[in-house]
Amino acid sequence: MIKKISYAVGALALLFGLWGVYIRLFEGEQSANYGSYIGWGLWVAMYLFLAGLAAGAYMLATLDYLFNIPQFKGTGKTMLWAAVVTLPAGLASIGMDLGHMDRIWKVYLQPNFTSFLALMVWGYTIFLVLILISLYLAFAKPEQRVMKIVMWIGLVTSILVAGGVGFLLGGNATRLFWHVGLLPVQFPVFALASGVALMLMLVGWFMPSLEAEHRSNLLWTLAILSIVTSVIKLYFLVADLTQSLYGGATDNLIAIQYMLTGPHAFMFWGVQIVIGLAVPVIVLAQPKLAKNGFVAGLMGLFLMVGYAAARILIVVPGQVAPMLPGLAEAFHGPKLTMDYTPSLMEWSVTSAVMGFAILGILIGMDYLLAYLARFTEVKK
Repeated sequence: MIKKISYAVGALALLFGLWGVYIRLFEGEQSANYGSYIGWGLWVAMYLFLAGLAAGAYMLATLDYLFNIPQFKGTGKTMLWAAVVTLPAGLASIGMDLGHMDRIWKVYLQPNFTSFLALMVWGYTIFLVLILISLYLAFAKPEQRVMKIVMWIGLVTSILVAGGVGFLLGGNATRLFWHVGLLPVQFPVFALASGVALMLMLVGWFMPSLEAEHRSNLLWTLAILSIVTSVIKLYFLVADLTQSLYGGATDNLIAIQYMLTGPHAFMFWGVQIVIGLAVPVIVLAQPKLAKNGFVAGLMGLFLMVGYAAARILIVVPGQVAPMLPGLAEAFHGPKLTMDYTPSLMEWSVTSAVMGFAILGILIGMDYLLAYLARFTEVKK
């Protein structure tokens, strides 16, 4: 039943999203609500979320194929496939934010390696290739040394690309809310936490074929990891907010006020803190509930919703402080505002990306992974 509902949600999300994709591709970005002052919005935040999911999923796959942890045995292929789906989904989201998508070839054929953006594109490309190679080896040569070598390289790469996003934001000295040394350190932790939440949902809802005791132990292990990563995430959040508040920098105070009491207050308190942190931690701390597949999967979904909201609350508040005092009042226009709420078209495009990710993961788990297993057996 849950799988049927998930298929339906994915299909409806994709269908609703086709309208937004059409508008974006053929009418440009006029329907988007970001502008000259706030240039990064929902699509950038969802790129951070989905790319982090891919990195986290790969990290968890190494627990099966690299570190041979018994609780994670049999989950590596699923997590590698989840990484294969979520990384292109994240890149599609950031691609929609680009003004000239047709020029992406230039970063490969005419790269400027002094640009960190160019390095990130190459990093994600290498990471995607490593994910695909790892997935192939997981079927063809899971026990051979080459698998271990590739997984080690992939693990290091996943940490680097996850942290690179934090460096990309934090390296911008004009945005004080982002310009903190801990930001690049946080993103690999966020990626791992997102991957754990995704795995909690996949194991709880879509992997009932696992042996009962194995599945129960795995759900409890994932519950503990979810609690630990949630506490670490909360520590980072409190550290960032208190540093900014006690530091008293005007730009940071504006950003925090916008997040805690401004237009995004409900997203912070209601979605990120309550739904995405407090409820899952309380529920997953109880072994009986944590080992229940439906409850565990639901808590995994809650955690991912919270992590998605957290990405929005990193991207948008960091831009609400004017670069020059009085800038927001000096000029007026639909794209000249310090307020940002995603437009229907932006939500529609994000719906298409999420629908693709949901259907991609489900179809892969139900059909493609089994086909690859049969194909590699025939070749052997």
